[in-house]
Parts: sequence; structure tokens; C-alpha cells
Amino acid sequence: MKQAIAGFDLNNIIDIPPFSLAKQGKDAFYVDVLNELTKHHYANCVQYQKILDVLGFDPTIKHNIEDIPPIPVRLFKDYDLLSVDKSQIIKMMTSSGTSGQSVSKIFLDRITSTNQTKILIKIVSSFTGAKRLPMLIIDTKSVIKDRNLFSARGAGILGFSMLGYDVTYALDEDMQLDFDTVEAFCRKHKDKNILIFGFTFMIWEYFYKKLAEVGKNLPLENGIMIHGGGWKKLSEEAVDNKTFKSSLEGVCGIKRVYNYYGMVEQTGSIFMECEAGYLHSSIFSDVRVLRTDFSACGIHETGLVQLSSLLPFSYPGHIILSEDTGEIMGEDDCSCGRLGKYFKIHGRIMDAEIRGCSDTYESI
Repeated sequence: MKQAIAGFDLNNIIDIPPFSLAKQGKDAFYVDVLNELTKHHYANCVQYQKILDVLGFDPTIKHNIEDIPPIPVRLFKDYDLLSVDKSQIIKMMTSSGTSGQSVSKIFLDRITSTNQTKILIKIVSSFTGAKRLPMLIIDTKSVIKDRNLFSARGAGILGFSMLGYDVTYALDEDMQLDFDTVEAFCRKHKDKNILIFGFTFMIWEYFYKKLAEVGKNLPLENGIMIHGGGWKKLSEEAVDNKTFKSSLEGVCGIKRVYNYYGMVEQTGSIFMECEAGYLHSSIFSDVRVLRTDFSACGIHETGLVQLSSLLPFSYPGHIILSEDTGEIMGEDDCSCGRLGKYFKIHGRIMDAEIRGCSDTYESI
């Protein structure tokens, strides 16, 4: 299935390793695609058109990426933003929110949904290897009960599960760690590489804490853990990334633990943490950090995070302004060897709602 953007098909770049292009090579196509996406969304989304008109932005002229206005993520809470006919929508995703909070609504057509899954697998498998692995999900199966209406958490689970086989859920419907199931899974796949996926707070609260409480150790030294979501509740417990990793190694011997950063508004084009501890943009995504006047921050300067992605076609989410602060650490010169920008996320802006797939599980 092809994305109907003039002169561009994701299949033309999908076989390029996702972290293999330096700035010049990426810029050669990236700016063109974002301009074409801007034209597409302007022509097909009334609200997006109004925003650009108010800003006096002319999408018929080719612009530098930094000149294309981003959409604040909060707009997805207040409006149903679509750039295709509603009859083409096959599923809706919602952001995770605590009780009483409004949620973002993201409408997916078949093209966008297919591309999100395809690119997610491409990015993550560059870390885990091309082979599918036995997979343990630190969550409950009930979170994916409605496949046409997903929370960000459910969408994440379903997307990442494409990377594994013998997909096993570690928690029962009461959010209790199912020791019998997990231990049987470990015995069945003894001495194999195992893929473990979950959301950061949930792994800590329902997996690590339970194992520590009962004094159990699981033989997962061959495991590769991918986790993401909000760190808010963990930071309140003084748990940082280093503590998270060392604690998990203590209860199950796991050494390969990769955090990722992503948003429901740009599902698929996630930013993976490398061995040096930095998040990386791929050839399918990019990041800018902005000052309060929306000028670009320099390297090692903290500001507001803006994210771009080549994937959003059915809704105008190709360039979004997040509610997170961060800093770019460099570009094309990370010690891990991956090319592209690499950066850190520091946290939420003041007064922003707490949001993160793993900070809550009320909306399953």
C-alpha cells in the first residue's frame, strides 16, 4: 500500500538502515516529503488550513523545515483532525490519560496504520535483530480487547508484538504478576534470546517490585527489554534510568535494556535509546528543540521539543509541538555509531498534564 504523496513512496527508503544517513543524505528527501505532507493536510483538513491561514503560511511554496508551523499536541484533544474522508478510517487511537483528563484522538486510515507498523518494526529490529524472538509482555492481555479503538498503551503492545512469537502476557486481569505463566515461559525458552516489552512504570510497579518483594529471580539474562512511556511516577520515587536498569538486572539478570520515546500523535516513528544512553532520530523522524520565542536552541541547550515524522497521512501530525523539554546532544557523531540527531528528554513543561502510557492504567 502506497502513501499518495507526490513523488514519494516510503517503500523507496524502507530498505535503508534507519540510522545510516548523515544530515546531507537525510535532508535530500526529508524536507521535500514534509512540504508535500503540509500541502496534503492543508488541502484536506479544514482546521489545519485555518491554522496556516491565520499564521499567513503559504503551503504552495517550498519551505525549510524550521519554517513549517508545528501543531501543538493539545489540539488533538480538542478537535477531530482528519486529512482523509471519514469512510477511510479503520481505527482510532487515544492517548493515555488519568481520570477526568481529555485524551488525544488520532484517526488512522489503512495506509497510515500499515506504515506505522512497518516502520516501528524496522527501527526496533535494528536493535534487536531481524529474527522474531519469543516475547514476554509486561502487561495484561485485556488491554488490547478492542482492536478498532486503542489506547496508546494498547496500540504500543500490538505494534511491538509483531516483533515476537509465542507472545505471553506476564500480568493477569487483576494486574498481578502471574508467576506460573512467566516461569513456564522462561523454562520453555531457556538459553534463547527473549524480547521483553512493557511500559516503564508498569515494569517497575508490577514486575520489578513484585519480584523484589517475594525475593524471586528470573533467568532472563538473555533478554532484550524495550520499554517506554512516562517517567513521572518513577522520578517521584527517585528512580532514574540508571537505577531502573541496575534494579532489573538484580532480579532477572537482564543487561540489554532500551528505553524509547514516542507519542501517540506520531506512532511508529519512535526514538530509541542507544547504548550510550541517548535517544536517536531515524531517517523517518526528526527532532528540534526550541526556545520560548520558537527559535532553535543550540547543542546542549534545553528547550521545548518539536517532533516531525514522515508517517502521518490521515491526520496532520507530521510536525508537532510536544509538552516536553529536552536538549540535542549532537548529530551524526554519537559514540554508538548511529547517524542522525541524538538527544535527551528532561521532562514535562510546567503546568502540562501528566501523560504517559505507563503512568496510568485506568484507560485499558
